[in-house]
Amino acid sequence: MLAAMPPAPSNRPDRDEPPLTSVRDRGDACPGALRLHTADDGALARVRVPAGVLSAAQAYALADAAEQLGDGALDITSRGNLQLRGLEAGCGGELAQLLDAAGLLPAPRHERVRNVVASPLSGLDGRGYADVQPLVRELDALLCASERAPELSGRFLFALDDGRGDMAELAADVMLLAEPGGGSVRVTVGDAAVRVKAEDGPRAMMLAAEAFLDASATRAWRVRELPAAHAVSAADLAARAAAAGLDAVAAVPPSCPDRAAGGEGPPVPGAGDGAAYVVAPLGRVTASAWRLIAGVAERYGPGELRVTPWRGVVVVGAGEEQLGVLAGAGLVTDPASPWLGVGACTGRPGCAKSLADVRADATALLPAGAGGLPVHWSGCERRCGHPRGAWVDVVATADGHYEVSAPGGPPRTVPLTELAGALAAARTITTPTK
Repeated sequence: MLAAMPPAPSNRPDRDEPPLTSVRDRGDACPGALRLHTADDGALARVRVPAGVLSAAQAYALADAAEQLGDGALDITSRGNLQLRGLEAGCGGELAQLLDAAGLLPAPRHERVRNVVASPLSGLDGRGYADVQPLVRELDALLCASERAPELSGRFLFALDDGRGDMAELAADVMLLAEPGGGSVRVTVGDAAVRVKAEDGPRAMMLAAEAFLDASATRAWRVRELPAAHAVSAADLAARAAAAGLDAVAAVPPSCPDRAAGGEGPPVPGAGDGAAYVVAPLGRVTASAWRLIAGVAERYGPGELRVTPWRGVVVVGAGEEQLGVLAGAGLVTDPASPWLGVGACTGRPGCAKSLADVRADATALLPAGAGGLPVHWSGCERRCGHPRGAWVDVVATADGHYEVSAPGGPPRTVPLTELAGALAAARTITTPTK
């Protein structure tokens, strides 16, 4: 059986994004599949994949795009989406045609707001209270049909948790949580929550997003940016649901979702329950590895992959005998691998703001074994792609050193030659100090 990591303690609050205190004077510049971002290594495209679900044919198409138009690899983001880097100038039209032919652009006007994550093992391992995958498909259809959805920022996040609690640390703007028995769900937006029938969950999530848009006089991008005076209330959300014909009642939003299996975090690499789970080191997968994953899914299962927010891939239908093949492609299949605790932003040479080649340094200083707090390497103070929860913060400085800090502790500037020892000490901290 595929196991799951227990949830990590939370990081100190000041390492999360601060709430918005002034009116936004611009729209967000989050890249998409049609709105490309110019980086030092070429253009970048971000392909939204709701709940990370891809067919083998779509995975093959993405591998083709990476090889024909990009740098030959794909990046898995912290929301289970996929990025193509090193794209040639002027390739936007060709990329759009390729993605559209693969069914990855069902609604071009809405493509940047299809940010949906869900419990990746839902419906596969018998855990959780309900299979949320059908609800994901309905939510995506509603999103793509909505006239108002394109008003959301490209950072707005929907999450569907089947009750096991693995979505808890992702700080979604609108969240659906399956309840015991599977017949009802709680839908939350900020501190407001309603309980509805499970089949009405996607419609309630869309109503919650519309309530956010109506409350967003400050042009906020995320729910947590709303000033208290503009926050969505449970009464408002329940009234909207009732007006839409839903049987809804106000509910208490959980500070941490109920957990059907005693509390779960990311799945652990391995195989069982009709699927194999592998992780991409630093979230990067070569096009040839993508083709291998797709081939395994096609040969041994229904041809379905599920990309996760933890930079891994669930290969539906694969078993223990396929793990060796996947490991041979450079994917992590061992739950004791030190790669499971290491993340990094793009760094040099791809990002102009980066002060170091953080991926090369992270690889060179990979710890000898697993365990301890995760480490995230950042080329600058923006800390792109950092995890939620508790983690060791490693940020490059202008003088060639790194600033290292653990939850609750002061930052310490360390030269690269002394960094291995500093990281080993920082990873042993398990709870924030007072």
